[in-house]
Amino acid sequence: MTQHAVRAARMFDGERLVDGGVLVLLDDGHIAEVHRGWAEAPEGWPVREEPDGTVLPGLVDAHVHLCADARLDALGRLAERPETDLDAVIEASLRAHLAAGVTTVRDLGDRRDAVLRWRDREVREGLPTVVGSGAPVTSVGGHCWSMGGEASGVDGIREAVRLRAAAGADLVKVMASGGVFTPGTDTTRPQFTDQELTAAVTRAHELGLPVTAHAHALSAVEQALRAGVDGIEHCTCVTTTGAHVPDEIADRLAASGVAVCVTLGTDPAVVTPPEVVAMAARAGLSEAALHDGAATLHRAGVRLLAGSDAGLGPAKPHGILPETLVEYVACGIPATAALAAATSVGAEVCGLGGRKGRVRAGFDADLLVVDGDPTSDITVLRRPLAVYRAGDPVSR
Repeated sequence: MTQHAVRAARMFDGERLVDGGVLVLLDDGHIAEVHRGWAEAPEGWPVREEPDGTVLPGLVDAHVHLCADARLDALGRLAERPETDLDAVIEASLRAHLAAGVTTVRDLGDRRDAVLRWRDREVREGLPTVVGSGAPVTSVGGHCWSMGGEASGVDGIREAVRLRAAAGADLVKVMASGGVFTPGTDTTRPQFTDQELTAAVTRAHELGLPVTAHAHALSAVEQALRAGVDGIEHCTCVTTTGAHVPDEIADRLAASGVAVCVTLGTDPAVVTPPEVVAMAARAGLSEAALHDGAATLHRAGVRLLAGSDAGLGPAKPHGILPETLVEYVACGIPATAALAAATSVGAEVCGLGGRKGRVRAGFDADLLVVDGDPTSDITVLRRPLAVYRAGDPVSR
């Protein structure tokens, strides 16, 4: 079926809610036309009717780990898994995202570029679009060292960035601080010198690639800003006394235009194991601190993305992005801003702003349809009525 239509009560177009009826015409994988009001479809075009539904762009999860299977120690166990096993995990991960209405993902750390090789092996029709960083650049023995991205010294880091570009990466991810799930690393301190991080950013930009920095430590966030990164993941601003985003840092992030992905969102039905709670507590990462940080960043006008860190463990399964947006709203972020973070803003940061993230003629026909109005009840995202990928309805 190459020509069909969706008619609903309203539309979130990627920036704002449009009420009073909408008809979206899908033709050969693209959005052909968008009609406001209760328009009639062309003769012979099948129409999906959702009289109290909302049409949205397909969601963008800007921080996932497709190689990770969302079981305990999902990242740590990657070191021992053969690449042939990873292919099945990647595909299963993508299908879970698609069922939740996510039609584009940004993979920020796979094992030895396995996602990049999987993506380029053949055309992957019917699955979400994958933007990938390959293995993250980390210090020797640093956070996620098991993914194969260890590097040291200015020359070593420049070479690591060159290798990412040669492997077909769409961006470079640098582990600017330690992380919760890698024993022996420190979430309160940078992993690289200023010269090393600046070398990574400079080389990536020479090669036409943006850089996003995993940064829990406040000192690593400050270092990333000095180095000129394009994005920051987590941005929890941890010190030895806990996690707190200072207003001054939020203002600097807003002024710089850096895109920040705070990676909220967990499955409320999953009880987090005590050892994971303890690890987070030692790093100063309480739920209250994370929510307060996200609210501070929003108030300052920081360019926020929506990313779930899906795959890390049982509380962060693939397809959990709706819970990220529920938590954004719980922080006091308006629903329209949360939805934009997961659609138009996410698409722009992923380099796909000209074809994804909006319900607009000429854009890819990646759509999500939900029952009700997500700007008044964000939880309706948990129950998709329909998902379209390149104009084709997804079997759920």
